[in-house]
Formats: sequence, structure tokens, C-alpha cells
Amino acid sequence: MKTQKIATIFGLIMIASMLTTMAITPVQGQSYTGTKKTYAYVGATPNPVAVGEEVLVHLGISEALQITQDKWFGLTVTVTKPDGTTLTLGPFNTDSTGGTGTVLVPDQEGTYKLQTHFPAQWYNYSTNDFFLGQQNVKCYYEASDSEVLNLIVGAEASKFWPGFSLPTEYWSRPIDSQIREWWSVSGSWLSPGSYGGAETLGQDDAPETAHIIWQKQLQIGGLAGGSGISEPAAVFPGDAYEGKFSNSLVIMGVLIYQKFDSVGESVSTMGTNLVGAKKVDNWIVAVDIHTGETLWEKALYDPNGSRVVPQYGQVMYWKSYNTQGVYPILFCGVSGGFFGGASSTLEAFDPFTGRWLFEYQNMPSGTRQYGPNGEIMIYTINQQAGYMTIWNSSSVIDAYWGTTENSPMFGSYQPQGKIINAQGKCPVTYATPFGYNGFTHNITIPKGLLGSAQLVYADDVIVGYQRLQTSGMFTVITLNDAPFVLWGIDAKTGALKFNKTIAAPAGNVTLSVSTGSQDDRVIVLWSKELRQFWAYSIDNGNLVWGPTPAQNYLDIFAMYPRIYNHILYSNGMSGIMYAYDAKTGNLLWNYTYKDPWSETLWSDYWSSLRPRIIADGKIYLGQSEHSVNQPQPRGAPFVCLNATTGEVIWQVAGLFRQTDWGGSAVMGDSIIATMDSYNQMVYGIGKGATATTVSAPDTSVEYGKAVTIKGTVTDVSPGTADEKVKIRFPNGVAAVSDDSMSDWMLYVYKQFTRPTNASGVQVSINVIDSNGNYRTIGTTTSSSEGFFSYTWTPDIAGEYQVYAIFEGSNGYYGSRAQNAFVVEEQASPTSTVQPTVANPPYETYIIAMGIAIIVALALATVLILRKKP
Repeated sequence: MKTQKIATIFGLIMIASMLTTMAITPVQGQSYTGTKKTYAYVGATPNPVAVGEEVLVHLGISEALQITQDKWFGLTVTVTKPDGTTLTLGPFNTDSTGGTGTVLVPDQEGTYKLQTHFPAQWYNYSTNDFFLGQQNVKCYYEASDSEVLNLIVGAEASKFWPGFSLPTEYWSRPIDSQIREWWSVSGSWLSPGSYGGAETLGQDDAPETAHIIWQKQLQIGGLAGGSGISEPAAVFPGDAYEGKFSNSLVIMGVLIYQKFDSVGESVSTMGTNLVGAKKVDNWIVAVDIHTGETLWEKALYDPNGSRVVPQYGQVMYWKSYNTQGVYPILFCGVSGGFFGGASSTLEAFDPFTGRWLFEYQNMPSGTRQYGPNGEIMIYTINQQAGYMTIWNSSSVIDAYWGTTENSPMFGSYQPQGKIINAQGKCPVTYATPFGYNGFTHNITIPKGLLGSAQLVYADDVIVGYQRLQTSGMFTVITLNDAPFVLWGIDAKTGALKFNKTIAAPAGNVTLSVSTGSQDDRVIVLWSKELRQFWAYSIDNGNLVWGPTPAQNYLDIFAMYPRIYNHILYSNGMSGIMYAYDAKTGNLLWNYTYKDPWSETLWSDYWSSLRPRIIADGKIYLGQSEHSVNQPQPRGAPFVCLNATTGEVIWQVAGLFRQTDWGGSAVMGDSIIATMDSYNQMVYGIGKGATATTVSAPDTSVEYGKAVTIKGTVTDVSPGTADEKVKIRFPNGVAAVSDDSMSDWMLYVYKQFTRPTNASGVQVSINVIDSNGNYRTIGTTTSSSEGFFSYTWTPDIAGEYQVYAIFEGSNGYYGSRAQNAFVVEEQASPTSTVQPTVANPPYETYIIAMGIAIIVALALATVLILRKKP
């Protein structure tokens, strides 16, 4: 009964509530006009502040707006300085919260006075409430002034977060987002490497030695032997056409690559279907680039069950009114084989787990670049139709939580589980002004421009090139010294900047666009027959410099140019690196790596020693060839040069041979990852971790006596924990000097002969004595066994704390160890005791008789004295 009463009461309350709601509900579709008082505000951070420091001024009114695109207009801030002068900041428009911000830099000590002024204005909007229906509101918001804020400006500097130094110890992912400074050493490698090498940012601690952090076996590889092998040949490394370690990328510390070559990925070869053919297994491998640990290894599939392989990565910084953060994505597509084109359908995967996320269908074709926030941008240029479009992955609004522009959901990136037409129709919004996913620009350009776009520089210029040449499958034939055409259009407006027909050098020579530079404002052409460069302006098409002196004749067969930091690097078949000033064409220096053992068959230099990675002011060269000869030439170099001077930073012979057809060396988190085509191993190269030990006497030491302090410094990088390494080095792998590193790595990881001249690392020996004083008592160098010792005589008594410190080197992070010993107190000084001389027996007798007579005489004297009155 009680339960029924309670239910009845609640029912009555609900009915009353509904009736009340109905009573106060306006008529649907009605319009309202009114006036509203406003409340302006102003804030300043930090407060107090020092002269010359930035102050963030927060201004606005307390009233938020109805939709995310709306704003209040014309707000100003009056600033009265301590000397009585005034300045006005603004006018400003707010965001939909009703507020905004600006920066003020005080230039006087004293009290600043700040006040916000909101001008009266109308705000008209419509709402579509579930109960109320559509309501049209016209409201006049009255003007208002904020309270006056006192900003105190003094001479003492404000305290700010002190920040972090770059890593001094071995580090790993994830990086705590509070350690902001490490962004400069934690870059990714988002596109497979190119023949001329690739420049990568965020790698400001790029390797300065050949130190190996870890190793992994890619496939069975290396030298074969036994019956049927007539010479010392190795397993086929993939050159030519069957490259291994393909499609290698690094996305936020995750190294991703194909396990096997792509042969057998498709059931056709060169377009001819094979009856009964089946796809062979192939997996994608994801590895922690810091440790070599396999995170996942599996085949990746699209929702229809077709196998896909990596194409490129994206680390997109999404910034909106609703959410902010980075979205790392691995994009994969169906393999088109060696001669196939890019896939028009992309599958998005989580790089850390390999989990499928979403699909882009109908991807546009064109020149792909990365935008200012890491988004993918594709420029499509149609010269015949006279237009250029720009597609931006961050503007595919079907990947948003919602596609209604004025809703909170429009500010969230949520593509998970979606099949998205990357060019599909969608609502017209500020992100999609043409009503198609991704397209942010549709620019008219002159019709009929010849050739194709060669250089695309966002918001700057697009440069095209054309020359009438006869092309075969692998060759280009030039007849009649045909001229060439250069044209340039404004990348923002599409306006023609220049369109020039230029006479080519005589002699039926081949010309091709080799590279270009936005900073240096040049497009560079190359003639293989003349082995020379010419540079033309990307602003007007005029000749800037050239021709350069002819390079080595072998550069006829291959050329891999690249411009970095105002230097044109030119490498080809000759193996000689030429460095030219990109602005003048003057030769700055060249670099050659002479083959001391005559392993190469057509030159004294290693052919195709070319750039693989450009980072941190360094350029890394690796050697490979189109088709591998067996037995493979020994001692292929891998070299790190100072990119400005050409000075050798480090080099190694035979440790990391590269490949033409598979994945080249890549870099992420300032660590190089590369396959070695000598043995099909994958190596991580960078600074290693170390362990230091120290021992001291366990018993007390007598004051004034010397003590010997001993210990070890060993390499404890993940590769040293490999069972194959541990068996050979049961006591650990010694840490060695930078100068010894290259030969030492060949010994440790490739079983080369142990170097006889390897040296260790410098160790400082430090103590805290019994008086609490910290001091360095000396330095020593460890041996190639990792052992060190130092002998020292303590100068005061008491307990000592001893520290052995390896500060680190170019090849290793540092480490330290602690121990203790005691020095006894110094003995106190005492009186000198004369030595006793032993007498012969007769002398002892005479002395005794003499003493007896003296005693008797003394007694007699005493008795005589007593008898006196």
C-alpha cells in the first residue's frame, strides 16, 4: 500500500511538471526581440610581471554565443601606463565563448590599469529546441565596461617553468608531454626514402658514431655454403626489383616495414594473369625503435579482406574549438607491384597496435605534401582544363564526429569505423567551401601549360617543365636539340608568373629536372651527357647560374641530387659527392671514399655512395647497386659527414650496406634504422646505454697507504642482451671510445676480427671525504675489456664515498656507480724510550756489589745522625 502511495505521488508530480512546462512553453516558430545587459571582463597573466615580459590579456563578456562560428565584434582594451599615457588594444572579435586574448609587453615599472570596452550590438540567432521548436531571437546587447584591473610591473623577473634539458640518459617512448623540449629529438619518418636521400626534422641528436643499439633478423640471409655452392655467395638481398625492408617508416617511435619482398603479393606479373597463382604470405612488422622489441607482426587487410601494405604515415596535429591533440596514423593500400601506381583507396591503422581504424576511398591523385599541422595535402594540377585543386586531409569532414558546422561535434575528429569517400559531396562549411570532402581550394590557372608540375611550394609558387624527348622504357632520346619550357604560377592565385621557351645545349643532350629549392629560389636541371647543372629562377625563369664543371664520367649512369641548407649535393655512379653553393653554383667541396682493397670493379671509389638521410646538420651516405654481384664486394661504406663542411664525422666499412630496390635507411627519434644487405639484419643505430661499476677496499685502510679503486664500464644497450651476443661476451660488452666504435661494432655484431687497438672510455673518480668535501681525485680510461682502475693515497682519515662517473660520449649515454671505504686514524706521537744494553755477568756482579756498599753507607749515616742529642 505504501509503495502504491509513493508511486501515485511521483505520478502527480510528473503530471504537474508537464502541465507547468506546457503553461510556460512559447508558441513554436515565434520570434522574440529584446535587450540584454552585458558584463565585460579583463584579466592578465602573469600579474605581477617584469618589464619586457609578455602578459596574456584575457578580454570579453560573460555571455557565450549560440553556435561555434559566431562572435562578438569590436572589443577594445584601454591601457593606462604608470606615466599616465594611454594606448588602446584592438579592436578584437571574440570566439563563441564570448572571450578572446591578446599580448601586452609592459615597458615601464609601476601599475598599469586595464579596462575592456564592449560596444553595443545586435545578435540575431535561431534555436531549434526539442520542446520549444524553432525560436527566432533578436537581441540588443548593451555596451559595458569591465572593472579596472591593476597590472603590477616590476624589475624582478617572473618565475616560469624551468624546462628540461635534452636527454642525457637512454630514453624511450612514450615521452611525457610535460617534457616539451624533447620534441626536437623525437621526429618521425613518414614517407619511404627516396634515391637522393630525405631531409627529416625533429632529429636533433642524430647519431655521431656507428654504435648499434639493437639488431633483428629480417629473413634468412648472409653467406651460404656446402654442397652445390661453388663460390662464397650470399642469400639474394633483393637487388634488383625484389627489394626487402620495403615501405619502411617511423611513426612516433614505431618502426614499420614489410617482412618480405613484394614478389607474389599480386596474382599477376607485369600485367599478365597467371592461372592458378596464389598470393604468398607477407606481414608488416612494427618495432620499438628504441629497443628493437617487436610490437606486432601480422598481415594487414582492408574491410573486404584484401591485403594492404604501408604507403605513408601521418602525424596530424588537430586543433579546434572542441579538441586538440595529435593523431598518428599508418596509411596502407593494395600493392600495385613494382611498376604499379599509388592506391586510390587507403586504409588507416593504429601504428602502435596494427588495429584498423577507417578507410578513405577515391583518394585524389597529384603531388602529396604535408601541411603546417602534419595533415596530408594533395595538389592536383590540370593544365588542359586550367584549374588547380588542393585537398587537405584535415578538411574531410565526414571524418568528423558531426558535419553540421554550428554544432560542438564539428570540432571533434572521429573517423573510426567509417568508410569515407575522400572526395565525396558534403555540406558547405568553412572547412569545405565547395561542398566536397577535403577540397579547400579550387584555383583557376592558365590553360595549355606544357609538360607537368615539377616543384610545388605551398602558398608560394608551382614550377613546371617540358621538353620534347622520345622516351623508351628505360631511356630518353633527344633529337634535333629541342628547346625546353619552364613555367611558373602563383600557388595562391593561379596567376602566371612566367612561361619561357629556353634553348637547350647543343649535341642532342638529355636534360631533366633534378631538384629545386624554395629558400634559394632555383630549379636545377641536369645533363647526363655533359654531367653539368644549370639553375633557373623559380620567380621569373631566368638563368641564375651554370653550367657547372663536368663531373666524373660515371655520373652519366645515375644521379641523386638534393638541396639542403643552401647546398646542392650531387652524387652519382662515380661515388664522388660534389657540394655546390645553391645560390651561385660554385663548387664548395667534394668528398670521395677511396676503395683501398679494389673491391669495386669499375672505379677506385665506391659507386652509388649517395645520401640516405639528411638531419641535424649531418648527411648520411650509404652504398648500394642496381644489381648485386656475387660474391658481394666487401667493405661497402656508410659515412656521416658534416653537411656544411664535408668533414667526416664517422664512417664504417662493411657494416650497413644499403639497397636500391628495398627500404633505405630511415630515422626516427634521432635513431637510424636500416637493413644491411650483407646479412638481411635490421639494425638500430644511435647512442647506447651503459652500466658503470666501482669497487673499493672492503676493510679499513691504514692512514698513509694507497688504495686502488676498480670498476667496469659496459654497453648495456638492448642488442647486448641478444643470446648470440651474450654467449660471446659472458662478462658483458665493453663500452669503447668513439674512435674505436666502427671496428668494435663489426667485431661485436658481425663477428669480424677483434680490433687490437680498441680503447675504452674516460672515467672520472670522485670522492666525498669525511669532512663532506666533494672532489675529483683523478681520471682514468677503461680498457677494451671494460675494466678500469685508479690508485690514490687518501690525505685525511675517515669514511670516503667514492663515485666512478662516465659522463657519456657521442656513442653512449653516461652512467655512474658508488661505493665506500674507510681510512684509519693516524697514530698519536709518544715519548722516546732509550734502549736497554745487556751487560756481561761479571759486570752485573760488580755493579750489584757497588750498589750494596752505597746502601750500607747510607744506612750507617742515618744511624749516626739518630745518635746525636
